[in-house]
Amino acid sequence: MKGIVSDMDGVIYRGGRIIPGAQEFVDRLISADIPFLFLTNNSEQTPIDLRLKMEKLGIKHLSEHNFITSAMATAMFLKQQTSQATVYVIGGGGLINELYNVGFSISESNPDYVVVGKTQNFSYEMMKTAVRLIRGGAKFIGTNPDMIDPTEDGVEPACGAILASIESACGRAPYIVGKPNSLMMALATKKLGLHTSDTMMIGDRMDTDILGGMEAGMNTALVLSGVTSQEDLALFPYSPDAIYSSVGEVVPETL
Repeated sequence: MKGIVSDMDGVIYRGGRIIPGAQEFVDRLISADIPFLFLTNNSEQTPIDLRLKMEKLGIKHLSEHNFITSAMATAMFLKQQTSQATVYVIGGGGLINELYNVGFSISESNPDYVVVGKTQNFSYEMMKTAVRLIRGGAKFIGTNPDMIDPTEDGVEPACGAILASIESACGRAPYIVGKPNSLMMALATKKLGLHTSDTMMIGDRMDTDILGGMEAGMNTALVLSGVTSQEDLALFPYSPDAIYSSVGEVVPETL
């Protein structure tokens, strides 16, 4: 296998704890000179934020270039659609930063797109503005479909919940870039400079990581350290190419 794309939560860490063998997995990738990306539906944080988070958890030797977020994928996708655009953004600093990086301007005056990611600052006024703009012709884009995100205290509403409120009010469904959309997997392999067939997707969820990787034409590996259990596999009409107890068992050179 020439390259690796891996989920983070449930693969490298779970909650605030590193999954045993995760640092060794990263070290093996680096020593074997295998290009890799950590992929996340998180649109609030920048790659720098994510690198610092991983370092705090104990995962060393990473750079900002080892991450791709749904905010980055959304900006990459929109840049492929048009070289210049104005966008109204509901989302965190990570999303706004990526849209600026591809040369888009942020405006609520007749924008080309309404782009929505997770933000704890979501308000009725934001929803009202988004509905008005979408009904007025702006294209409706979502960074990811996740309805809830895990927290130390349980769960909290995520991007999908915000998208649902806007969709119900304006009567139009968003185009969602993040996983399980195979587009995000394809954009990740493009960032690596590899073909999807030469890349393996490693994840802990059959319904997002494995599904998205499979539909993008990637090889897939499920780790049982997160959401999907061995017993859950019978519920799905598709299978991963490989199954591991944890990422610590993955030896990239043998894939």
